[in-house]
Amino acid sequence: MVDFGGWDLPQQYTSIRDEHLAVRKAAGLFDVSHMGRFRVTGGDSFNFLQSIVTNDLGRIQRGMAQYNLLCTDEGGIVDDLIVYWGEEGFFVVVNASNREKDLAWMREHAPAGVKIEDRTFELSLLALQGPRAEELMPSSGLSDLSYFGFRTGEVAGVTAMISRTGYTGEDGFEIFVAADRVGQVWDAILEKGRPEGVLPAGLGARDAARLEAALRLYGNDMDETVNPYEAGLGWAVKLDKGPFVGREAIAKVREDGPRRTLIGIKTKPGDIPRHGAAVKGEAGRSGLVTSGTHSFFLGHPIALAMVEVPSFRVGDKVAVEVRGRQSEAEVVKLPFYRGSARSAVAAAKS
Repeated sequence: MVDFGGWDLPQQYTSIRDEHLAVRKAAGLFDVSHMGRFRVTGGDSFNFLQSIVTNDLGRIQRGMAQYNLLCTDEGGIVDDLIVYWGEEGFFVVVNASNREKDLAWMREHAPAGVKIEDRTFELSLLALQGPRAEELMPSSGLSDLSYFGFRTGEVAGVTAMISRTGYTGEDGFEIFVAADRVGQVWDAILEKGRPEGVLPAGLGARDAARLEAALRLYGNDMDETVNPYEAGLGWAVKLDKGPFVGREAIAKVREDGPRRTLIGIKTKPGDIPRHGAAVKGEAGRSGLVTSGTHSFFLGHPIALAMVEVPSFRVGDKVAVEVRGRQSEAEVVKLPFYRGSARSAVAAAKS
């Protein structure tokens, strides 16, 4: 068990390798109840959220979710989150380490008439992630649920909100269920899935899977000193939607160009770059590793690094600090791995 955002969470249940490969080949079951869950209601809740997030909620509709960023007036990232637009208001899922900060920040910006409730301890959150997740879920009628769509349904006979979202690069579902029924749902998913290779998965497998898919981790790859364009998240910024917190600063970054950029690198087996390790090009020290791990699926270590612009090109060689020495690394295209989530996106667009 390790401390993660104030929660005691399993690093692994069996082995990180086995859990990681289960996610890639069948499915892995994660307990992600540490994520913060807010309910936002009130007649002006749409306009309120539009004024604080970078993406354009006007591009989705009820029953859909959207990846978003909260930013400071200076353009730094307060948090990344997902906004769900439901029939009775909005649901917002934030990072565990930022729950209290985000709640205070949102309430500070909310107008009269908008209510923000912290539902984190009333609702648990599970994630079944993998290419066979739909087949192995003890639920029915999921085939027509589009990527980043959600609806109320039943999992193992328990009422839940089911969303086709995740953090592994694979197709899969996140299941919001009453905290006093989560054990029943967890057990039912494993009972059906274990014979087909489903395993409970901990933080180690989750981090390796998200990094292979080049999904950013708050506190590593971004924070309030990093703007969306530096983090490679400019696609989640819609400057033409109207005013929102941080818009002017972010627009200036886009006009001038970011000073840093996020790249992917791979190293030789055994040379695992860690957070904070120096990355050097021909001109000397030019950046730092933000996230790094060994990819059991790809067979070698991988890392994200924040480097000064002009950036490196795919195929360039750089030196990365590993355990006090310099290790040769190669710049590679992101993401490192494209999983079944890509198929889910394509199906949603067809």
